[in-house]
Amino acid sequence: QLQASGGGLVQAGGSLRLSCAASGFTFDDYVIGWFRQAPGKEREGVSCISSRDRGPLYADSVKARFTISSDNAKNTVYLQMNGLKPEDTAVYCCAATSDPLSCRAFMQMYGCWGQGTQVTVSS
Repeated sequence: QLQASGGGLVQAGGSLRLSCAASGFTFDDYVIGWFRQAPGKEREGVSCISSRDRGPLYADSVKARFTISSDNAKNTVYLQMNGLKPEDTAVYCCAATSDPLSCRAFMQMYGCWGQGTQVTVSS
């Protein structure tokens, strides 16, 4: 099970850090990613980390603003979001798989696990 948290209301240009805590399994050898969905829009893969890739993958819309990281000791993945824009407003959620996927494949094939956390960015 995965639980996303850390969302909230922030002004444009502000920052938030989202957390994705896992229970019942550990992140070792998992592909883990963040997704978001805004009302009336398609689900978007935001960021992902995989032991099978050289580094994290980010959607073009968030590159240089968002950073994904993991703390295996806490079984938690974080998404640091800086320079937030109104278009970042969405429900953010996380997912993971032990399938041997690259991040690119994972972000195309997977969606959210469990309840997400709302991020609202005001202009």
